[in-house]
Amino acid sequence: MADIAALAALIEPEATALGLALVRVKMFGGTSDPTLQVMAERPDTRQLTIDDCAALSRRISDVLDALEAQGRDPIVEAYRLEVSSPGIDRPLTRLADFGDWAGHEARIHLVEPVDNRKQLTGILAGIDGDQITIDVRKHKEMTIGFAQVAEAKLLLTDKLIAATQPLSLAGADEIIEAPIEGVDETEAEEQD
Repeated sequence: MADIAALAALIEPEATALGLALVRVKMFGGTSDPTLQVMAERPDTRQLTIDDCAALSRRISDVLDALEAQGRDPIVEAYRLEVSSPGIDRPLTRLADFGDWAGHEARIHLVEPVDNRKQLTGILAGIDGDQITIDVRKHKEMTIGFAQVAEAKLLLTDKLIAATQPLSLAGADEIIEAPIEGVDETEAEEQD
């Protein structure tokens, strides 16, 4: 498998050049369906448009294709490239994410158990230096080091949905009907 830190180092300048913040670089799918997943967002809106995805995908492909042409391909096997936004129930990959999303519910998987818990689920209380505080459901408030986090993500709640409303809903209720290929418009109207 590919070196994720090396891939992130190649991809981050491409995201930055487009005014985007890199959220996560991950390989998944194993040998049967390897996929390079790249998540990014606009720092000011925490969103990513389709045009942003397309532009970042092209830049990443160009960099990786150039390395392959030089015989320095960082991903030897065939793979798919997936560029997307982090989504609503986003992964928390940077220390700042835990502060930015304080007050929201999250699930944190730990590298090693703390208080006999390998997973912490509760409300993020914030950060202090490299320490993350989470009010663990039915337990207590706990503080862990960022280095203890194996994986973390926000949980989908009504509060999170309200906090991540799209900047604009223009066009969300518009239905654009395209003609069906090979069907006369009169026939299509009769079928409705």
